[in-house]
Amino acid sequence: MNVLIVFAHPNPHSFNQAILEVVDTTLREHGHATRIHDLYQMQFRAVMDSDDLARNWCGDLPEDTLQEQIALRWAQGLVFIYPIWWFGPPAILKGWIDRVFTRKFAFEFTATGGMRGLLTQERALIINTLGGDEALYQRERWHELLVRPMTDGILGACGVRNVIHRAFYEVPTVTHIERQAMLDEVRELATAF
Repeated sequence: MNVLIVFAHPNPHSFNQAILEVVDTTLREHGHATRIHDLYQMQFRAVMDSDDLARNWCGDLPEDTLQEQIALRWAQGLVFIYPIWWFGPPAILKGWIDRVFTRKFAFEFTATGGMRGLLTQERALIINTLGGDEALYQRERWHELLVRPMTDGILGACGVRNVIHRAFYEVPTVTHIERQAMLDEVRELATAF
């Protein structure tokens, strides 16, 4: 399977980077072809401006958007790796989605005003890191705020139905052994992909 890995963390020495390396290595070991789009390293322009919006509606997309859509067409599977900041992804990833998941590419409106997804990827894996405590997120129902916008609201609405989400909590404060256990689980997730 062709797998596009979308990575969004500005620190090349982060735990997210370690997750990326495990995912990429494991997927390749299991015969998948991978491409990594490190949005910070690419210096992807995340702000959708009025020119982008007008060009989207006319179907005259900027070159950087077209290149990302070509990568998405190549991919049969998607992996997203990013931290959760203020209950959402880093702005660069949200901007990537805003600029790349355009009408007539990722979705279209139906005659009745509904939305039909156009993405054809067989599956997606989302891996997040957080600083907070999992029990608190579960008790306050914050976990739903993390999962549903990306799994249902973006990927599901755009046609990707088989989405697995895994969040790793308390990443800045856990022990080296606990982080290694997290990476072992990442390896299992990538193996099952």
